[in-house]
Amino acid sequence: MKVSIRMIGLATMFFWVFLIAYCVVAVYSFRDVQFEFGDPQTSMTQDDRMLVSLPMIIHNRGYSNLGNLNVTTRIADTKDALITEANSFVPVIKRNEEVIMFHNLTIDVEDMLQNHQDLMFVDTDLKIYQAVGMSIAELVPVEASSNSSTAWGAPLYGFALGTPEYALYNTTHIRVSVPVSFENHAFFDVAGNIAVRMFSSDDLIIGQGQTAVYAPQHSTFSGIVELYIVNLILSRNAYFDVTFQSPLFSYGPWVIPLG
Repeated sequence: MKVSIRMIGLATMFFWVFLIAYCVVAVYSFRDVQFEFGDPQTSMTQDDRMLVSLPMIIHNRGYSNLGNLNVTTRIADTKDALITEANSFVPVIKRNEEVIMFHNLTIDVEDMLQNHQDLMFVDTDLKIYQAVGMSIAELVPVEASSNSSTAWGAPLYGFALGTPEYALYNTTHIRVSVPVSFENHAFFDVAGNIAVRMFSSDDLIIGQGQTAVYAPQHSTFSGIVELYIVNLILSRNAYFDVTFQSPLFSYGPWVIPLG
């Protein structure tokens, strides 16, 4: 009986020695695992969402398989409010194997700008959290994470209505020309429509007009919205409300006092 117990003890010891040695070799071989990252590709989906795709190439030149490769990305605003997150998973990467994967991050621009309206008008930084986890030799878990930030450019940066110009249109109406301007600091084009309504001090609509907008990324837009109002004397308490609509996002109406 003592011999059997001793044999079991020796077998257990050899098993643990083998397991530890295997893990050491597996971890050591991790230095032969290489990651390559391609340039992010941006495109629009059929439901007008922005798709950011990051190509990743994993070369496993180590001695063991890699298992449960998991890549996670989270993007938040400066107040840590979550904007979007994505997760990519590869079950196994065999030794001497090369795997190409695409880590895809989908951003609903309209939802993002509605819930984080300051991003529409103000340039800021977005927080990015990234984590990569895997099992070396499909046994030893390894994880790494990082925190960084990326610049966000506002699509309607510095939006403003200029000083209206008035001209007699006919015997009953006045033409009001309202300058509209903004800078598109975003990494996407802004194309849509701006509608302006003019209200009297009694909150009655006295005129309205609209103009088409197209501002390529990193460009300045300047246009005119024309309104026709009944020939009357405007009070100082008159005001405009403005609405912006595009396939990507909509905003408004927001009130702008008469300059």
